[in-house]
Amino acid sequence: MLKIENVSKSFGNKKVVDNISINMNKPEVFGLLGTNGAGKTTTIRMLLGILKKDSGSITWNGKPVDRKKVNFGYLPEERGVYPKVKIIEQLKYFAELKGMNKEDAIRSINKWAKILKVEEYLNMPAEKLSKGNQQKIQFMTAVIHDPELIVLDEPFSGLDPVNTEILKKVIIDLVNKGKYIIMSAHEMHTIEEFCSNVVILNKGKTVLKGNLREIKDSYPANRILISVNKDINKIIKSLKLELENSVGNSYVIKIKDENDGYKLLDKVIYSNIKVNKFEIEKPTLNDIFIEKVGGKDE
Repeated sequence: MLKIENVSKSFGNKKVVDNISINMNKPEVFGLLGTNGAGKTTTIRMLLGILKKDSGSITWNGKPVDRKKVNFGYLPEERGVYPKVKIIEQLKYFAELKGMNKEDAIRSINKWAKILKVEEYLNMPAEKLSKGNQQKIQFMTAVIHDPELIVLDEPFSGLDPVNTEILKKVIIDLVNKGKYIIMSAHEMHTIEEFCSNVVILNKGKTVLKGNLREIKDSYPANRILISVNKDINKIIKSLKLELENSVGNSYVIKIKDENDGYKLLDKVIYSNIKVNKFEIEKPTLNDIFIEKVGGKDE
């Protein structure tokens, strides 16, 4: 169990983390979100013992977090592979820093290289690798020593769709094996895909926290998806609804509440237009994020 309770941190007169609390009582991916300067990185650095907190407590299984006692892995947003050094040598170095002997390190390197499909690059210098493959190598440094607690900051940055799917499967497998993962990402759909629980920070303060499904259920529906066999732009305009997007005869339409959606559906059916799909949707995490941080992009 990870507990961050009433933690604060100031630099000079500026409080960058203000009374933040996070609980993880089971293996999962926990979403840590916020605008630039919201306090995410500072929170992560206090959790990992890189920075000292001013107040509050951070415990793992009821004991204060100590870098020597808690086996953690960290993928920072700022990437750090050595361009001129062979990948295999870098990985062995990082594994040994984590206390692994050479035999275990080589065994783990080979296992992860196969999983992440980077075996052919192990004897190349990092500068010869694409940005995406360098990203996978850096991910290996975060998990090579089989940590209990893993912090991933923008884990999918630079990855193409194929490698994104590979890494997604790896993260799901890590949770199934009992790992605790904190993830920070710009792509809200990624957080929605992985995280049951989230915290949103703004200017060092918690502006939203809890189970993501429960949070979304507390909001009224705000858009509909409708796919038909004819153009319905005139109907949408007649009902004074806002068209968010359309491709062919498929439409995403903003609504104030569910009644707006049903009025549109009734009018479409009354016009003898075939409806292939009709869905009423709750706000996305991106909608909620923008509302909570005052429209500032992360």
